Amino acid sequence: MQSITQRVAAELAISPHQVAGALGLFGEGATLPFIARYRKEATGGLDEVQLRDVRDRARYLEEMEERRAVILASIEEQGKLTPGLRARIEAADTKQALEDLYLPYRPKRRTRATIATERGLLPLADLLWAGEVNDAGARARAQAFVCPEKEVPDVEAALQGARDILAERVAEEAELRGGIRNLTRRKGVLWARILKGKEDNPGATRFRDYFDHTEPVTSVPSHRMLAIRRGEAEDILRWSIEAPEEEAMTLVRTRALEGRAAREEMGRVAEDAYKRLLKMGVEVDLRLELKESAEEEAIRVFGVNLEQLLLQPPAGEKCVIGLDPGFRTGVKVAVVSRTGALVATATLFLHQEDRFRAGLMGLLERHKPEMVAIGNGTASRETETLVKAVVGARSGECPVVVVVNEAGASVYSASDVAREELPEVDVSLRGAVSIARRLQDPLAELVKIDPKSIGVGQYQHDVNQPRLKARLDETVQLCVNRVGVEVNTASAPLLSYVAGIGPTLARNIIDFRDTRGGVSSRGDLLEVQRLGPRAFQQAAGFLRVRGGVHPLDATAVHPERYSVVERMAAELGTDVGGLVRNEALLGRLEGQLPRYVSGDVGLPTLRDILEELRRPGRDPREAFEAPAFRDDVTELRHLKPGMILEGVVTNVAAFGAFVDVGVHQDGLVHISQLADRFVRDPNQVVQVGSKVRVTVMEVDLERNRIGLSMKSNPEPRGVRKPSGSQEGGQGGGREATRQTSVPLPRTPLPLPLRTRRR
Repeated sequence: MQSITQRVAAELAISPHQVAGALGLFGEGATLPFIARYRKEATGGLDEVQLRDVRDRARYLEEMEERRAVILASIEEQGKLTPGLRARIEAADTKQALEDLYLPYRPKRRTRATIATERGLLPLADLLWAGEVNDAGARARAQAFVCPEKEVPDVEAALQGARDILAERVAEEAELRGGIRNLTRRKGVLWARILKGKEDNPGATRFRDYFDHTEPVTSVPSHRMLAIRRGEAEDILRWSIEAPEEEAMTLVRTRALEGRAAREEMGRVAEDAYKRLLKMGVEVDLRLELKESAEEEAIRVFGVNLEQLLLQPPAGEKCVIGLDPGFRTGVKVAVVSRTGALVATATLFLHQEDRFRAGLMGLLERHKPEMVAIGNGTASRETETLVKAVVGARSGECPVVVVVNEAGASVYSASDVAREELPEVDVSLRGAVSIARRLQDPLAELVKIDPKSIGVGQYQHDVNQPRLKARLDETVQLCVNRVGVEVNTASAPLLSYVAGIGPTLARNIIDFRDTRGGVSSRGDLLEVQRLGPRAFQQAAGFLRVRGGVHPLDATAVHPERYSVVERMAAELGTDVGGLVRNEALLGRLEGQLPRYVSGDVGLPTLRDILEELRRPGRDPREAFEAPAFRDDVTELRHLKPGMILEGVVTNVAAFGAFVDVGVHQDGLVHISQLADRFVRDPNQVVQVGSKVRVTVMEVDLERNRIGLSMKSNPEPRGVRKPSGSQEGGQGGGREATRQTSVPLPRTPLPLPLRTRRR
C-alpha cells in the first residue's frame, strides 16, 4: 500500500520530496503563509493553493487510515476477518469504499434479516445461496424450518425469512452496492416538485423554477442543489433521485442468480434487495454526496470571492469623508484622517437640501478631504448626486467622489470591535467611519467584520459552518500576510490574522506598543508577553516597522535572513540601507546569487530577497481607480434593454457574476453571457471588485431582476413591468434595498444569493 506522502504526490502531480517537506513543516506547527513565503526550498516552491491541497488531502488520507484501523479491529474482534477481506479493506482507496466493505459487519439495529436469523432460518438461506436446491427443493427443505413457537408458522414464512436474510446479504455486497451507486450517479435523474398545497405559500415564489424540475444528476450545479435543499428545508419542495431501474435490477438479478438453481426464489430476493434496501440506501448516499459536493463548491466560491474583495486596491493614506446614506434617519457623515483616525461626525438630511449643502461644504472647507466615500445602500445615488453638486461648486481642487460597497457596515457598527475603537461614537455613525476607512484600505477594515456578513457568499447559511469558518479564516489570513501589516498602526483584528499571532498575542502587541510609545524594531516584539521564538519566527516577516532601527524591518525580508543581506552589502562596499532600491548594486548581485546559497538558503529565497530590496514593502494590490456610474441611471426603472453601462462586480457564483450598475439592485451576468467564448468558471473572466462594461439584456420590474451581458454583440430581450401597474419603482427598506437579482431564467437558476445587508 502506498504511503500517504506517495499517494498525495501522485494525485497532485508533485514530487514526494515536496509533499514530505510540506507535511513536515505543517507537523512542526508552521503556518501556511509562512511555509509558502519563507520555506520554498523545503517544499520545492509550492504556492498557497498547492500547500492547502497537500495538507487537506493528507488529512483526508490520515482520517481514512484511522478509520481503516478501526474497521479491521472491529471485524477481527467479531472473528470474521479473513485474509481475503483484510486485503480488500487494505486496498480500499476511499472512505465510501471502506464503509461499503464494513457494512455487513457493522453493528446495526434489528432488521428483518436479524429477526429471521434469530428464528433459525440462516441455514435455509445458506442452502439457497449455495445453489444446492432448485425452487421445488427449496420448498421441500423449508418444511423442516416450520416452527410456530419461533413464529415460523408455515413453509412460506420460512422461505420469506430466508429471502430477507439473502436480500440483506445481496444489498450489503460492496462491489454491487458500489456498482449501483456509480450507475445511479452516471445515469440517475434528480427531480424536484412542489409539495401539494404549497403553491400559495408566500415563500414559494422563490422556488418557482423548481416546482416541476428534472435534470441528470451529473449536471446539477452546486447553487441549484443548495436552492433545492433550502426549498426542502422550508417545507416547500420535495426532491429525489431516480435511478435507471431496469439497468440496476439487471445488475442485482445477475448477482443474485449467479450459479443458483432456485431461480424464482432468488429472483424475488433480487427484487427485494434492490427496491427495499439498495435503492433507498444508494439514494441516501448520493443525496449526501450531492450535498457535500455542493457545500464544498459554495465554500470554495465564497473563499475566492472573499480573497478578491479583501485584495481590492486601496485608495491609501488620504483624508476621507465617509457618508452612510439614508432617507428617514439622514445621511451619517464621518471625517477620518490620513491614518484613519476619526476627526468629525455629522448628520445631514437629503430633504433639507440647503442645509445639506451648507453642512457638507463646511466639512469640505475645514478638513479638505481628498476623497468622499458614499455607501451603496438606500439613497446612495441621491446622496451621490447632491454631493457631486456640492463638490463641483467649490473652487480649486475637488475631492474624488466614490461609491463604496457598504456590505457589513452595520454589523461592524454594533460589534465589540467598533465599541472598543469608537466608544464615544453613536452606533448609527460608526457605519460612516467604516465606509470611509474601507476606501482607504479595504483589507484593514473588512477584517473587523465576520466574513459571512460581507455578502460575497452563496447560500453561506446552508453549508457546513465549521468548514466554512475554517476556509474563510484561512483566506483572510493569507490575504493579510500577502500584503503585510504595519505593527505600529494595525488594529487588533488585523494583527490577529498575522501568521502565528492570533487574538491574544494581537492584544498583547497593542498593549506593548501603547506602553512603549511604539515599536522601533522587529526584535522588540520578542519582549511582548507570551510571544515566544516560535510565534516570532512565523510572524516577523509579515510585520512591518516603518522607520525602524533596521532598514529591513520595513520589508518582507525575514529577520533570519538579515545576515545574508548584510553580507551582500558588505561585499559590495556599502551598508544595508545603501543596498535598498539601489538598482546598480542590485544588478551586480543578480549574477552572484549562487555564491550566497548555503544550508536552507537557496536560490528561491535569494531571488525573493533581491526582489524585496528592489521594491521594499511593495503592496501586491493593484492601483486604485474609482468606478463611474451614469448620472442619468439611478433607479431600476431607468434601465432599458440595450443600454451599455459601467459596473462593479459585487459577487461571483458558479452560474455567473452579480454587477452593481448604480440602481440599488445588482444585475446578473449569467455565465453564458460573460464572454463571446465558452466559460467554464466565471472567475476566469471576472473578479469581485473589478470594473466591467455590461449591456442591459432584460429588466423585470415586478421581481426586481436585471439581466446583463458582457458579450460584444448581445441581443436584449425587453422589459417586464409589474402586473397591474404602469411603472416599476424601487421598494423595500434599508436592509432590502440592494437585494441581489437574477434575470428571468430560460433554464432554472438559483434563488437570489443574498439580500445586500448592512
